[in-house]
Amino acid sequence: MREKKVDKFFLTVFLLLVFIGVAMFISASLGILQRSESTFTSVLVSQLLFGFGFGLAGMYLAMKVDYKFWRNYSFYIFLGSILLTAAVFIPHLGWTHLGATRWISLGPLRFQPVEILKFGFIIYFAAWLSWVKNKVQDFKFGILPFGVMLAIIAVVLFRQPDTKSFILIAITGICMLFMSGVSIKYISLIGTLAVLVLASLVFFTPYLQERVKTFLDPSSDPRGSSYQIQQSLIAIGSGGVFGRGYGQSIQKFGYLPEPQGDSIFAVIGEELGFVGGVTIIILFLLFVLRGLKIANNSPDLFSRLLVSGIVILITAQSFMNIASTTGVFPLTGVPLPFVSHGGTSLMIDLIAVGIILQISKFKQKT
Repeated sequence: MREKKVDKFFLTVFLLLVFIGVAMFISASLGILQRSESTFTSVLVSQLLFGFGFGLAGMYLAMKVDYKFWRNYSFYIFLGSILLTAAVFIPHLGWTHLGATRWISLGPLRFQPVEILKFGFIIYFAAWLSWVKNKVQDFKFGILPFGVMLAIIAVVLFRQPDTKSFILIAITGICMLFMSGVSIKYISLIGTLAVLVLASLVFFTPYLQERVKTFLDPSSDPRGSSYQIQQSLIAIGSGGVFGRGYGQSIQKFGYLPEPQGDSIFAVIGEELGFVGGVTIIILFLLFVLRGLKIANNSPDLFSRLLVSGIVILITAQSFMNIASTTGVFPLTGVPLPFVSHGGTSLMIDLIAVGIILQISKFKQKT
């Protein structure tokens, strides 16, 4: 049975996140205006034109396209996203910044294909799990395919390097496995293996070791590796309960690295205070709870897993950003969805929300 309208509560929560996100992004971006007017202009164009412009157009189309379209073309979407992400290693096409090769450069346009890979993985894994159905309890139909997908993704992402995106994909996939009915013993096994892999990466990767050391002792190198977390905590602490006021952040002017990017939650804490920070957290909690309710009422297994995967990925990324900014988790560099700078991330997130809104028009078959 088809509903006439999309889920209004979910749409309201999403619009509030977008409204606050645009306002805080513009405020935080003023921090780079004093450093470089051209960079400020480039950031605004990337976020507002590429991210919001194309993103809203894609969201509108996603709300009009039947969700079965994504299942029918899931393999090609996933394969294309893998090849596109691997294309960053092609000379003169891939772009390197601060030692990481994660962008594709097409003249004045740069984008991160890993954001498309996250989306492509969720679509294909949801399609796979809905195809095998009850066979998911069988190792060769559930755990093994998931391991193969992760191995392929790891080969591409670890060379960039982009550990944070791999962690987000792994977390999302494990949650989707659990929701599809895989036994808890298999989930525990996968979780243990994931922790061992991550520990091995930290042991053999110097920059990850540095981030773990900074997490364990944020004051160890205040002018070096600990600088970002120190400045973030200063910004959040100076905001108090109600904040300095919108646009009144001091830390964004020359103190916070990338105030419009990884550190934007610190700007929120400084300008809007504890109340503003908690409001953002509550909105993301409502986003995932209402999203999971939509998933539970979805018409079939594919749509249920697709919606679940999308809301889990977006929410996990948001809390990873907030946790790393507040020192609860090692610094990751992931953007805060709908808020911080990241044109590709914003565009894909908006399209994904369009899919959720389209599926919310349906009621579960009885």
